[in-house]
Amino acid sequence: MNAGVTPETAPPRAVVRFDCSGRAVGKMRNELDVHMVQPMQERFELATDEGPFHGGDATAPPPLALFVGGLTGCIMTQIRAFAKRMDVALNDLKVETRVAWDWEKAGRLYETAPKSFEIDVMIDSDAPLARQRDLVQAAKKGCFIEQTLGRENKITHRLKTPEGWVSAD
Repeated sequence: MNAGVTPETAPPRAVVRFDCSGRAVGKMRNELDVHMVQPMQERFELATDEGPFHGGDATAPPPLALFVGGLTGCIMTQIRAFAKRMDVALNDLKVETRVAWDWEKAGRLYETAPKSFEIDVMIDSDAPLARQRDLVQAAKKGCFIEQTLGRENKITHRLKTPEGWVSAD
């Protein structure tokens, strides 16, 4: 697929892949070069930083802020895109997302676990409630981030050594 692809001309299946290269700069700042490599080519430069708790300068949002913003933006994008395709007129759309994690000290470190994900959707539309619900359900299925969070995922880590890559898991 390329930039000229429309929903009507898109193939029935495709792999969507992003690659990201991060570089540590400053105290806790990370500069990220994010590339969509499939099915289209797009590139974005982002940064994260931490506040004083982790010894950072708060020059950019912390990774969790980008994560929650990404989740909120993802569902909003899908609602807006799918509303057009489902003939649901939107006068306005607002979304409020709350994400909570459990945090526990582990010596000088800490461990975390997800606790809750809550998304409140406020649609201003003349469409019947049933059509608005159908729209939200379709958007949930189309939101890459929400679909990722709703499934068990295996994340692997590797360390680069002079001899090559080794598992860090």
